[in-house]
Amino acid sequence: MTFQAVITEDGSTTLFIPELNEHYHSIHGAVQESMHIFIREGYAQIRNFPARIFEAGFGTGLNAFLTFLVSEKERKSIHYSAIEKFPLEDHLVSLLNYPEKTDPAKAEIFHALHDASWDQDIRLSEYFTLHKMQGDLRKVQLLDESYDLVFFDAFGPDVQPELWTEEIFRMLYQSMKEGASLVTYSVKGSVKRALKAAGFSLQKLPGPPGKREMTRATKKN
Repeated sequence: MTFQAVITEDGSTTLFIPELNEHYHSIHGAVQESMHIFIREGYAQIRNFPARIFEAGFGTGLNAFLTFLVSEKERKSIHYSAIEKFPLEDHLVSLLNYPEKTDPAKAEIFHALHDASWDQDIRLSEYFTLHKMQGDLRKVQLLDESYDLVFFDAFGPDVQPELWTEEIFRMLYQSMKEGASLVTYSVKGSVKRALKAAGFSLQKLPGPPGKREMTRATKKN
């Protein structure tokens, strides 16, 4: 596949895949989208630390980087696991300007996230440990009741419908602690029905700029 770097409306970059007609992030602002959905409506809702986060779709590493920054600022410990089937090559990572737009002093950490070895815990700071898994979300084996939060950031359900299924969401539900949440940008009807069928309770929340709504799904007690 070919990739094109795109400057989004908040000045941060994303990648566009012409063959899929899909961007990795919102063209209305990559950083502000991730901050809204995954940090404010995800991370900020965690009540007990240390906490464990699982991300479906490591992608550009933006969600992991923003989580690192906030965990350092708040001095709260995070174990961050993420799965990615198609890791970005180094020349594509070099096109991403997230440290410049957030915290230039942490540029080395952003690159360390991408350079980290796969399938092992990598301690990047006193408060942040990364565990990347290279593989298919449909085949991953996750421990039961282990995650406090799930970031569901796969390509959209029109592009990767095989990942937005009741089976996938049921597997994630099983891996989450009671009261844990899954956050995602999608509010598509088929996605909400699959989440409900897997056992989640849903909240429809205001979305980031350029998107009216987003979804938080919670594993109720």
